[in-house]
Amino acid sequence: MTTNQGLEHAPEDVKLAVDLIYLLESNDISPEVALKALDMVRADLLRQIEQDQSSI
Repeated sequence: MTTNQGLEHAPEDVKLAVDLIYLLESNDISPEVALKALDMVRADLLRQIEQDQSSI
C-alpha cells in the first residue's frame, strides 16, 4: 500500500494536515512563521464557529 492509498481512506482532518504540511515544507516556511500563521487561522476559525453557534 502506498502513502496515497493510505490517505485515500484517512479522515478529512488527517488529509488536510498532510496537505498543509506539504504546502509549508514545499514553500520553505519556517516552523515559527507557520505556527504564528496557524494561530491566526485557529483564532479566525473559532470566531466563525462562535458566530455560527450564536445564530442558531
